[in-house]
Amino acid sequence: MKVLVTGASGFICGYLIPELLDAGHDVVGLDNFSKYGPTARSYDEHPRYRLVIGDAKDVALMRELSADRDQVVAAAAMIGGISYFHQFAYDLLAENERILAATFDGAIDAFRNGRLQRIVVMSSSMVYESSTVFPTPEGAQLTSPPPVSTYGFQKLASEYFARGAWEQYELPYTIVRPFNCVGIGERRALRDADVMSGNIKLALSHVVPDLVMKVLKGQDPLHILGDGTQVRHYTYGGDLARGIRIAMESPAAVNEDFNLSTAASTTVLELAELIWRKINPDRPFRYVSDPAFEHDVQLRVPDVRKARDVLGFEATTSLDEMLDEVIPWIEAESEAEQI
Repeated sequence: MKVLVTGASGFICGYLIPELLDAGHDVVGLDNFSKYGPTARSYDEHPRYRLVIGDAKDVALMRELSADRDQVVAAAAMIGGISYFHQFAYDLLAENERILAATFDGAIDAFRNGRLQRIVVMSSSMVYESSTVFPTPEGAQLTSPPPVSTYGFQKLASEYFARGAWEQYELPYTIVRPFNCVGIGERRALRDADVMSGNIKLALSHVVPDLVMKVLKGQDPLHILGDGTQVRHYTYGGDLARGIRIAMESPAAVNEDFNLSTAASTTVLELAELIWRKINPDRPFRYVSDPAFEHDVQLRVPDVRKARDVLGFEATTSLDEMLDEVIPWIEAESEAEQI
């Protein structure tokens, strides 16, 4: 299968692209390095991989790159952690809509010319931002109140792009919703603003690397956002990549949407204490609560049965295993002043 992946230098795509290459697929990646700046990947010289440096908002380029592809993975987006939702409330909406429109224009053109078989939309658990049903099943985004944040609203719009392109042009689609990706490779974004958390200035946006960095820097007591009862499903990037690949390869995934996530619930406080114990096994765990962000969803708990039943996919990597990989990586990157 020949695949175009937009946002190829992004966090999840750093797992997805090698997953596709290992499965024998031919991949063209597109990125303009706007988030992290130029990055090097272990697979850059792979014989079945080609990186194109360009902008996913360029309709002519999207048409050119989609023309000989079997599938397009629409992953390019302005994206970050919860601080991004507040700092770039307008830009997240406007920039990502422009990216989506160009991506779909290219995909529709390639489909109408007879080659492209499907577009795969990288959505987000934030489409369920206002859900009151837990675990939250696929379809709840259609019956819940709309997301409150512009980021969640825009991710919901990406799903409507897919449905609209099917209704008007019969372009097949698959929607995937990763939940709380954890892994290596996430660095400081160029547009990240410095955020004080206690006595430490951070700019990593996501809870796992933020907590790891604070503990590594010796913060005691550890500062967490909110009271720590927020529930998340921390899912390994390698598991998410495998789930996305399986969905791409499965005929049963055509015109379907899937929550891709571990089934294990973890509170922020449980996560913080686990990180603390791994780094400071001989010191008592102490924490204080900082004011939470406005859009810090309290419960983000997916129903994962559809991906299991339709795709045979289950996320199997434990949080303990993820941290054993992530903590040494963050420590090394911090010492090298890369994050």
